[in-house]
Amino acid sequence: MTETQGPAHKKDLTRRRMMIAGGAVIAAAGIGAGAVANASTGAGGESEKKNGGAGQGEACYRLTSETTEGPYYIDADKIRKDITEDKEGIPMTLRLKVIDTDTCKPLKQAAVDIWHCDALGVYSGYESMSQGGPGGGGTPPSGAPTDAPTGTPPSGGPGGGGGGHSEPTDDERYLRGTQLTDKHGYVEFRTVFPGWYQGRAVHIHTKVHVGGKMTDAGYEGGHTCHTGQFFFAESAVLDSAKVEPYSTSTTTRTTLTEDTIYDQSGVTGGLLKLQYQKKRMARGVVGSITMGVDPDETNDGTGM
Repeated sequence: MTETQGPAHKKDLTRRRMMIAGGAVIAAAGIGAGAVANASTGAGGESEKKNGGAGQGEACYRLTSETTEGPYYIDADKIRKDITEDKEGIPMTLRLKVIDTDTCKPLKQAAVDIWHCDALGVYSGYESMSQGGPGGGGTPPSGAPTDAPTGTPPSGGPGGGGGGHSEPTDDERYLRGTQLTDKHGYVEFRTVFPGWYQGRAVHIHTKVHVGGKMTDAGYEGGHTCHTGQFFFAESAVLDSAKVEPYSTSTTTRTTLTEDTIYDQSGVTGGLLKLQYQKKRMARGVVGSITMGVDPDETNDGTGM
């Protein structure tokens, strides 16, 4: 790692800090300059306001929350910006920034993974186990109403998202990808707004890897310093449910306050800042957040 660590006597103080998302807001394809709905309310929205909002400086706070990896992670080494693979759904630009929570400096050349289900709750690589599908019904894995693997109940009850890793059931890899952060700690993905499935609120999984290197086979070596999930304000999910194909889903939806993985801590817990035209959400959404991580730690999400 090229980033320097702060003095030892300051480490405990800086460890309680997290970077609030900053930088200029990017425009998603098709989003005009009209009224924009900021769907990231609560703790995240207030923090942004107190710190002047995007582009008005940044403030460091505590580490971003660690969560379980979940059963559907695939180390696919697909280094790419556009992960849609022509999947239907509301276009979404996801802009992420990664910083060292000790120094508050950007982490450059860190590998950031994201993966999530499609508009109807189906995960690539696990289509036969996913609970989505036409009409949003589908067949849950062995009757388990969670994103846990077949036969394995989640930790924390229904919707817990725990359990061990499941082996892929197919060769699909849509809505999965990896990118390296630039010198300012940023990566940007083009994807679609995720749908929902029984037992979980709408979310996106993420991992941050450091200390490795790019090879012909992809990003190799190093270690995983952060495993987390991004979440969506309830108002934005309700808006998405008015748009096809989300509107065709008949799956019972778990709200953000009901979810057993989200810790209700706003930005620290992974709550995205979302921007879109409320009456034209189908044209696109911009999501952004800054993750405060400790590059010296190992958090692979498999022991939670």
